[in-house]
Amino acid sequence: MSKTKTISLALGGFVAGALISLHIPALADKDVKPGLPIDELRTFAEVYSAIKQGYVEPVEDKKMITNAISGMLSNLDPHSAYLDVDAFKDLQVGTQGEFGGLGIEVGMEDGLVKVVSPIEDTPAYRAGVKAGDLIFKLDETPVKGLTLNDAVKKMRGKPKTPIKLTILRKGEAKPLEITLIREVIKVQSVKSKLVEPGYGWIRVTQFQDNTVAELAKHLNTLYKDGNLNGLVLDLRNDPGGLLNGAIGVSAAFLPPEVKVVSTDGRTEDAKQEFLARPRDYLRGTREDPLRTLPVDVKKVPMVVLVNSGSASASEIVAGALQDYKRAVIMGTQTFGKGSVQSVLPLPGNTAIKLTTARYYTPDGRSIQAKGIVPDIVVEETANGSGGANFARIREADLDRHLINDREKDAAKDPAKPEQKPELKPQSKTPAKPGKDKNGKDEAEDDMPQRLEYATKGDYQFQQAVNLLKGLQIMQNKTKN
Repeated sequence: MSKTKTISLALGGFVAGALISLHIPALADKDVKPGLPIDELRTFAEVYSAIKQGYVEPVEDKKMITNAISGMLSNLDPHSAYLDVDAFKDLQVGTQGEFGGLGIEVGMEDGLVKVVSPIEDTPAYRAGVKAGDLIFKLDETPVKGLTLNDAVKKMRGKPKTPIKLTILRKGEAKPLEITLIREVIKVQSVKSKLVEPGYGWIRVTQFQDNTVAELAKHLNTLYKDGNLNGLVLDLRNDPGGLLNGAIGVSAAFLPPEVKVVSTDGRTEDAKQEFLARPRDYLRGTREDPLRTLPVDVKKVPMVVLVNSGSASASEIVAGALQDYKRAVIMGTQTFGKGSVQSVLPLPGNTAIKLTTARYYTPDGRSIQAKGIVPDIVVEETANGSGGANFARIREADLDRHLINDREKDAAKDPAKPEQKPELKPQSKTPAKPGKDKNGKDEAEDDMPQRLEYATKGDYQFQQAVNLLKGLQIMQNKTKN
């Protein structure tokens, strides 16, 4: 076995983009080796022998052992898993921001594939696949009975080949059939624009290898015509990714050397602190891209937008900026994925992904099964409807999720008061459906669903800009 492991902070299920190379000793090298449970292993051997001798069809030894390993890990928590050759390769390739598939983050629920989030600018996103959708058939193959890895393998394929997803969606009387064309997924990690003179918007869609460098490039572009009066950092529906990316994004806006995040677990390797310094966010010996940033970036008034799709690395950034009061956090409560996964390579280009620690904000808050509660709660629409957040699953909704060890009462019923507005079925008085081109009533689900970020129709963004303008007015009055 390789004597290195990698720490992963990513959303559950099959998630592309989740590795960070922190070369520390593997768990197998620990001095403390608990005794083997002989009686239980004897039972395991008897079951193994019974299957080998009496099962209706022959079963390969490799398959049985692999299934046993997979079962041990998948029953621990939602994020521990066995990675076969394809899954391990996908996890590694995903950190580069380019991978094959449909563009959805998925998990399992009641034997079906559940969509955690569609990724922007992908076939699934464009076709209208929604968070919370349950996929129960892939082409003509029922999902029930498949493992998550098996289901993901079926969704993979050569670019330009079709696959039909049969979906159960809350509020729909009958299943939906959506045909997608597979393509190479290229996730643009950072996007930005100057929304009006003096006010910038910068969005991190996923934390990848190149995120810190891309962030620096976009910030320099926003500042090319002078200082900004306000900046919106948009982390909505960002499922996470690389830990060093989160540290680097935080470091761009925080003073040097302050603590960004810490981790704690049972082993000494799991107890670490990460600071706003190049050696904690650079991989290798690359030049620090943040050194070219304007000085004003450290003090420009900021609003960070989050929602229930903001997870893991996104929550690290939001939590750090909130603890230091560097930015106002606005939106809705985040996903609550506050655990650390270690990827331990195995022979045959396989690996296990094992939850080994929890992570904490600079003030020592655990986000696990709770998330970041915004300073200002703003729903996606003016009438208070959840929009894309409607029926969104969170960490606390996943089977076998870890409790929040710092707020155990909250972990049992994680911040439900803050979640209630997002779980309402739209408003108390639903808007009447409009008419289609044939004069028939349109169902609510046929209405436009895809939010165009940083536009006039983006209610949360508009509220962020309004707040920044108010802060600028207050700041000017104070100076005068």
